[in-house]
Amino acid sequence: MGTPDIAQKSLETLIKDKDISVEAVVTQPDRPKGRGNKLTPPPIKICAADNNVVCFQTEKISKDTDLINKLKAINPDFFITFAFGQILSQEVLDIPKFSTINLHASLLPKYRGANPIQRCIFNGDTKTGITTMLTVLELDAGDICETQEIIITEDMNDIELKQIISEKSPQLLCSTIKGLYNGNISPKKQGEEGVCIAKKFVKQDGLIDWNNSADYIHNQVRSMVDFPTAYTFYNQKIIKVLETKKLPIYSDKEAGEILNVSKSGIQINTGNGVILISKVKPESKGVMNAYDFANGAQLKQGLKIGE
Repeated sequence: MGTPDIAQKSLETLIKDKDISVEAVVTQPDRPKGRGNKLTPPPIKICAADNNVVCFQTEKISKDTDLINKLKAINPDFFITFAFGQILSQEVLDIPKFSTINLHASLLPKYRGANPIQRCIFNGDTKTGITTMLTVLELDAGDICETQEIIITEDMNDIELKQIISEKSPQLLCSTIKGLYNGNISPKKQGEEGVCIAKKFVKQDGLIDWNNSADYIHNQVRSMVDFPTAYTFYNQKIIKVLETKKLPIYSDKEAGEILNVSKSGIQINTGNGVILISKVKPESKGVMNAYDFANGAQLKQGLKIGE
């Protein structure tokens, strides 16, 4: 059970594993996407079709009696969930002979909830990981099977971390399935120390306040490249900021004031420290390096952005 592309490598790996038989895939319905709002299937549906695996789509599995009966008829050993996007009922959880295994993109109990990848970057964490757990009704609170740590480098963004998690998840899932089946894994209860909920971002979270520190703004930018994207204003137009670096310099100029424009980008003073913007997407334009944008917008030292 999964929906977005982060789960695709895991599904492909399970299908190819000679010890595992994927009997069916469950995913979300097709959704409108893009400028033309064209009805588009989830990546997991496409992957299932490419591998000749039966695929069911449901708006709400917990209320879909017909689908529940079909899943009962399959009589599976396990359900596997990875970024499925729906809450399972106890009736659904009771179907598999062994358990429902969920792969969660954090080191539980930290960052339970819908947005663990972006939140750990936003908070400036230097490591995260992936966890396989037994699914229970309480949000991401089931017993832990296996974990794997992932280092977050200073400039890593959410898209890059998502790719790393996508690549590391298949091996952990296969290991967990086989370990539980063979009795080699004994799941351990989660502790309550360090529990926090990773809420989804909304568009307003992307607005840059230049009175914040360079550390804060850099983490804000790199945690939101996928969505909602950090942004500021210049001449009352939105400038999406896609890439920044913290600079080891300080200035007594005002927050939001441009200190320098060079081929490396636009240096801007913050409430504490200086940040370099290197890639932007101006309103109604494509992605470009910040130097080209600065030349076109006639940005120069002493001007302020964010107004």
